Amino acid sequence: MTISRTRQRIASIVAITALPLWVLPACGASDVSTFVRVHAPRIALVHVNVVDGTAAPIKTDQTVIIDHDRIAAIGPASDILAPPDAQVLDLRGRTVLPGLVGMHDHLFYAADGGRKQVSLPRSFARLYLAAGVTTIRTAGTIDLQKDIAIKREIDEGREAGPKIHLSSPYMSTPPDIPTLERAVEQWANAGVTSLKAYTNLDGPALIAAIRTAHRRGLKVTGHLCAVGFREAAAMGIDNLEHGIIVDTEFYSRKIPDQCPDWGAAVGELTQMTVNSAAIQQTIQQLAMHDVAVTSTLAVFETFSDRTAFFDRRVVQLLTSGGWNDYMTEVQRRSSNPASYAGWTEALGLEMTFERSFVQAGGLLMAGADPTGWGGVLAGLADQRNIELLVEAGFTPEQAIQIASANGATFLGQSDHIGTVERAKQADLVVVRGNVVSRIGDIRNVEIVFKDGVGFDAQALTLSEHGNIGSATRWLPWTVAAIGPAIILLLMARQYVVRLRRKPEMQSKQH
Repeated sequence: MTISRTRQRIASIVAITALPLWVLPACGASDVSTFVRVHAPRIALVHVNVVDGTAAPIKTDQTVIIDHDRIAAIGPASDILAPPDAQVLDLRGRTVLPGLVGMHDHLFYAADGGRKQVSLPRSFARLYLAAGVTTIRTAGTIDLQKDIAIKREIDEGREAGPKIHLSSPYMSTPPDIPTLERAVEQWANAGVTSLKAYTNLDGPALIAAIRTAHRRGLKVTGHLCAVGFREAAAMGIDNLEHGIIVDTEFYSRKIPDQCPDWGAAVGELTQMTVNSAAIQQTIQQLAMHDVAVTSTLAVFETFSDRTAFFDRRVVQLLTSGGWNDYMTEVQRRSSNPASYAGWTEALGLEMTFERSFVQAGGLLMAGADPTGWGGVLAGLADQRNIELLVEAGFTPEQAIQIASANGATFLGQSDHIGTVERAKQADLVVVRGNVVSRIGDIRNVEIVFKDGVGFDAQALTLSEHGNIGSATRWLPWTVAAIGPAIILLLMARQYVVRLRRKPEMQSKQH
């Protein structure tokens, strides 16, 4: 064998060895067309029920005409004729909803029982869309650059996901006000449209953040603790996350501009009623200052003694480690419900607060908030939140309005999205069943139209099976690549050694 042939053989072995390594970076990529189920210039959805997002009663046997990316017509099937060149979908037994607008929809997940926050922008973007969420506001991020990157990929049509309104990283009290103001300016320049104030941010810093944000045309929301709701409303905050369950202003040992122990504050809060003068005063102040509230009932349910949050769909989405963590928490609630009873009371109080807030004229929105200990997932929690809003006393039509049109209003997008109306963008959700007669049908998403393109909900979900719940989900791929690589390198080394010994053996034989 010549030296040239020897080199070629070694090169071949090395190439085979390296193959898994250079394939790895492409594993998360996708051809968006693989998720598209319906794509035509004109589409007619016929004989379908419609919940339009305005809180109006459900309309039966309707036809919705989509012309490119817009809703061209909507009305009784007997009155609206499908264009002759339209792709016709007979949707008897289905309901069309407006695309949901998730206002607390992070692109990260609480893995390992909440001990790690894992950025999952691509996975969560797909899961939001699969659940019918066509627009999200991230409401806080652990990796702004990754959020910016996935937004760019989606906007350019290279990835499937919802329209993304970027929020800032979590703002806690900075070293000084100028540092905070510079950070706000940098985030605004990066494309952020809202700031996320977090628990330890004190009053002076919050005032500075609001002032700087409003000067740049940004809005400010907050998961507050050091500052109470009424204080924040007077400062000009635009939005408050989670509702009364995180408001510490009623805590008897509250120190100004300091965040008390949340468990102790909630313990006292559950001794109050929403009809109390103090809570009613807060509700009136929020409504008077046009401060919106974001409902995140789904994540708080996972703190309670209830196991109704358990969703069999998570089984296939979670990694094995994530599944073990999930079931451990479920079993804890089943075996010792008394330990979680206080959070159950707090959940009930929050439900009553949200209903009272809306009755007072407040703008209530909804979001998934996939944090906590990992009990809720992107998209699935948005759907669960709607079910819980109905449990709280809202009609299904009202709950869908909260989860769609109200978020569009806050974002200044109500002329384009949020309701099923003529001339609006064709962001629509097709679910199997009737959500008014059975709100649980909100989970039966079949097709999600975003700008007139119909995505297959099942295909999107299947693409993320086994991907959620681990900070090291790349490890099996790495092991799969490194294992064969080591074996092949050893084989190559052994081959070279034998090749070198061959002339020596031949000379000895002579």
